[in-house]
Amino acid sequence: MNRTGIGTWEQINPFLAEASKITGVPLVAANDVHYLNQGDQLAQETLICIGSNKTLMDENRYRLGSDQFYFKSPEQMRALFQAFPEACDRTLEIAERCEIHFKLEDDEGKPIYHLPTYPTQGGVSLKDEMVRLSREGLEKRIAQAIQRGEEINEEKRAEYDKRLDYELGVIDGMGFNGYFLIVQDFIGWAKSHDIPVGPGRGSGAGSLVAYSLGITDLDPMPYNLIFERFLNPERISMPDFDVDFCQENRQRVIEYVTNKYGEASVSQIITYGKLQARAAIRDVGRVMGMTFGEVDVVAKLVPEKLGITLKDAIDEEPRLRDLMETDPKVNNLMELAQKIEGLVRHAGIHAAGVIIADGNIISHAPLYRGTEGENVVQYDMKHSEKIGLIKFDFLGLKTLTHVNDALKLVEKNRGKKFRTEDISLTDKGIYQVMCKGDTAGIFQFEGEGITDLIRKAQPTCFEDIVAINALYRPGPMDMIPDYLARKKGEKKVEFLFPELEPILKETYGIVVYQEQVQLIAAKIANYSLGEADMLRRAMGKKIAEVMAEQKTRFLSGAKENQHDLKKAEELFDTMAEFAKYGFNKSHAAAYCVVA
Repeated sequence: MNRTGIGTWEQINPFLAEASKITGVPLVAANDVHYLNQGDQLAQETLICIGSNKTLMDENRYRLGSDQFYFKSPEQMRALFQAFPEACDRTLEIAERCEIHFKLEDDEGKPIYHLPTYPTQGGVSLKDEMVRLSREGLEKRIAQAIQRGEEINEEKRAEYDKRLDYELGVIDGMGFNGYFLIVQDFIGWAKSHDIPVGPGRGSGAGSLVAYSLGITDLDPMPYNLIFERFLNPERISMPDFDVDFCQENRQRVIEYVTNKYGEASVSQIITYGKLQARAAIRDVGRVMGMTFGEVDVVAKLVPEKLGITLKDAIDEEPRLRDLMETDPKVNNLMELAQKIEGLVRHAGIHAAGVIIADGNIISHAPLYRGTEGENVVQYDMKHSEKIGLIKFDFLGLKTLTHVNDALKLVEKNRGKKFRTEDISLTDKGIYQVMCKGDTAGIFQFEGEGITDLIRKAQPTCFEDIVAINALYRPGPMDMIPDYLARKKGEKKVEFLFPELEPILKETYGIVVYQEQVQLIAAKIANYSLGEADMLRRAMGKKIAEVMAEQKTRFLSGAKENQHDLKKAEELFDTMAEFAKYGFNKSHAAAYCVVA
């Protein structure tokens, strides 16, 4: 039974009561809720108009027909259904029957992940398969390096083996063997079917196991790329490989995993587009029938701050307050816009994320069919991960398509066939071309501003290009003049401690990368690299209490190493200042390989 104030329902209710007596089927009181407060009817109808592209004045628009579609209190429901108290009681009975349990942790308190079991041959364990493929892959990588003329002596070889064994131990201990095997499998399939794959993206490029398995194509060892930036043994969370595929063939890789693990186990992920401050004003203004010019004046008075709310905008901008006070139409616009601000405007599909699960995904989450008939999980990325569903990122990158087309043209016109990995990162010709400013079409380096920076910096090696890529971003840009002065010898490069030189030499004493923060903490204050990753995160978030704890820990470690505490404190403060802008070196390096 519903009491909505609409005549049809009021006529139906007596019939339902009579039918209940005749059939013995109990009555249930229902509250048809469309919005929270009774005064929100107009806001709800405005939201409907936004979704249906109509105006409030449109005679054919949808109307609720009553202001009773709000969330009523138990007392209000009892009053509405006072003739049928048992109908209200029955809602409690139904609620008590409802049971849903998300088992998010196992008996040891570890997160449960719904990851498919990677198929191995002959009953081989996932651990043994990982070890075998990783060691075979490393042997192949080292052989290729030697063939390219790189020197791998016994000492360096021992470093590779030690790092590989360490990473394998961490991955196995955290239970992620299956995840790595699944990723290497679909990347391997793509490469074997001539689908270009990026050399890496994000912090995953810091893993030697990933490099050995062919997940990434940049050796992390020569560039001080850190595994713990990707997978921290002291902070249990799922690894997350972002993988770039040729734009034209990305869907083929998704089809491969769908066929391998079953359609019921593979799904896209929903995204919810929410109404932000300016968008809310523009949408409400259109629905109210205001002209573009009228709405534009109001929208542009909202300060351009990330995440700003309309309430904040009204508090901060006197011109907006004045307009609201003098123009009733603007006042109504702002009142309505504030009511719908932050609500979902539309749903879409995540551009890259694909869930691969152990069995039928619908056992874990609700699904719907996308426009192409594909499964789409109705939990967004954040909530999907909370219940243990694992997202794999299949990104489409046009640059990989362009590079592949260029290689085909070289073969066609020059009769020479080669792969991108055959291009040496030490080829001086690369840097000579870039120093001239000939950067048109070069991935991430073709804009006027960054081209000007390249001309000024005159890069001569891969490390220089990586630093430029990391610095040319909002925030780190402030460090560019200092970087250039040091690189050109106009400013002396000094290190607070001699131990910092190997870490900061390539960036001329400036902390540019997040990984440098980790290495400094490990070297100066005896942090493990996992612990240093927690320090890096704390510096990025700037939580005063956590920062105070970390500073005490850092100075204690520096004291153990018999370092000057005044200098150590200066170093910590310098790191904290730079860390808020510090960039992920693994990502910058991998994308510079693409460039």
